[in-house]
Amino acid sequence: MFQKLFHRLLQGIVVLIVLFTITFFLCRALPGGPFVSEKALPEHVKALMMERDGYNKPVHEQYFMRLGNLMRGDAGLSTRLSGRPVNDVIAQSFPVSFQLGCLSMMLALVVGIPAGVIAAWKKNMSVDFIVMTLAMLGLCLPSFVVGPILAALVGRQWKLLPAMGWEPTNVITWLLPMVTLGMVYAAYLARLTRSGMLDVLSQDFVRTARAKGVPTHRILIKHCLRGGLVPAAAYLGPAFAGIISGSLVIELVFQVPGLGRHFVKAIETNDVNVIMGIVLLYGGLVVLGNILSDFLILWLNPRARAQS
Repeated sequence: MFQKLFHRLLQGIVVLIVLFTITFFLCRALPGGPFVSEKALPEHVKALMMERDGYNKPVHEQYFMRLGNLMRGDAGLSTRLSGRPVNDVIAQSFPVSFQLGCLSMMLALVVGIPAGVIAAWKKNMSVDFIVMTLAMLGLCLPSFVVGPILAALVGRQWKLLPAMGWEPTNVITWLLPMVTLGMVYAAYLARLTRSGMLDVLSQDFVRTARAKGVPTHRILIKHCLRGGLVPAAAYLGPAFAGIISGSLVIELVFQVPGLGRHFVKAIETNDVNVIMGIVLLYGGLVVLGNILSDFLILWLNPRARAQS
């Protein structure tokens, strides 16, 4: 178990280094430069700023300088926000993005897993047809399409919920962004849970339990649920990655004060340090989510645990 954890951590470190390398050279390919703005800077000021941030050095020196700074936890200064530390920008905005991602993930789990279990138990019945139709509809409509529609209808036209804004203590402001981001992944989880439960429900021990008169809820929860959730557990890592990266777009749609607005503005203004900091933060969360997903599979599946 600990050997597997060590190997996964090493793989995660390699993934983050590759992600840093790709992001570094993509940022260099962006048009303009980090000090290009509507108001032209004096040449001597621009030269001092380039020297401060290392832009006057060769590319390979810039690469290792930024990599070393990030490994020490120093993401540098934002060129767009008048030299504000990137760590402060992330510390201020990330809690909102993280809260939105966690709430959306909880919604996906609460809706998707029970829906998949019910659809599997009622296979080829009207309930199964309805659940799978809704799941297919959820898969076909991405969150960046659903978000503006919900904001226009529910928020502006019907005035049932706030279409913009976010208050950490006001549940009403969470609902539209949370539903928009979470329902797509609830659809995936419903289909995967149904598939896993159908595989378990076809086993001999389930037929034996039914013949003995074991109650339905006990068969589903005690005998089938743990094995039936393995496909859904394998998807949780990529789902977590999709939710936290998708929140950047949803934040712009519903004007949520998270990292999304900083990320988009940083790309528009070539604010390399902010781009690097946010990309590596989300990359680290994706790696962590996949590691936790692997260990959840080992806990749910004794056969995989024995092989590891």
